[in-house]
Amino acid sequence: MDATEQKPFAEWIGRQSESIDVISERLVESFRAIFEPHLAPLPADTAPLGIHWCLSPAIARMDQLGADGHPAKNLFLPPVPLPRRMWAGGELQVHDHLRVDDKVRRVSTIQDIVRKQGRSGELWFVAVGHAYHSDRGLALSERHDIVYREAVVPGNSIAPNTSPAEPTTIRPARQVWSVVPSSTLLFRYSAITFNGHRIHYDLPYATQAEGYEGLVVHGPIQATLLLNLAATQGAGIPMTFRYRGIAPAIVDRELTVRAGIDGQRLWTQGGSGAVHMEADIDRAPAQ
Repeated sequence: MDATEQKPFAEWIGRQSESIDVISERLVESFRAIFEPHLAPLPADTAPLGIHWCLSPAIARMDQLGADGHPAKNLFLPPVPLPRRMWAGGELQVHDHLRVDDKVRRVSTIQDIVRKQGRSGELWFVAVGHAYHSDRGLALSERHDIVYREAVVPGNSIAPNTSPAEPTTIRPARQVWSVVPSSTLLFRYSAITFNGHRIHYDLPYATQAEGYEGLVVHGPIQATLLLNLAATQGAGIPMTFRYRGIAPAIVDRELTVRAGIDGQRLWTQGGSGAVHMEADIDRAPAQ
């Protein structure tokens, strides 16, 4: 283990929780209204790829929310002592498609908790495994990586670890989708995922309290676009999809979703060339 790396809350590793949700026609219609035409073509009774990120959200009363809009105490997650929580990435294995009207049982397990000292300050990483089961069996298995960061230092307009990515060369791509995520798109996605995180809708909070340049595009919005673009490359199932957040994407700025020449490497990129999320896929049998 690196000298800057620690393993706190060891007693939390292995803890599990279960939840059940239904892929209703209304949820599917709402999801399609947000993402079409940037969805992979699937049979009519098949739920769109990425809809699982809308299932079983953490629900808390208003008086149970923290300053950032998340539940202040999520009984399933460890009490990490840092205030700023974001998606870091993960790995998804698609075993079977979910369908409209499926009752989905999600089994969640805390897999790892790591504390690191990075160049920009203290970081905590929590890895959570999710297994999504329909009546037909295991449909999806996922490792979701969550990162927690320190509070923004007062007087800093932009926190060091939220600075925009450096421009890079536009890499060759075999297919490109162009999206301009508006505040309305962010609001609608927050609504169907019951996500109260204020960085997605509260501009003063996003810029002043957390140091971003503007409202932040949800990590799962980018991951959903990348996953669907991957499926159009003939990936089929089983499919393994790995994704990693690089830098925040900001509302109202062009976002291109790109598949590389080999169809296996994908990324989202801003108009200046800054890469926001990277992904890759393979057809290795899901374990």
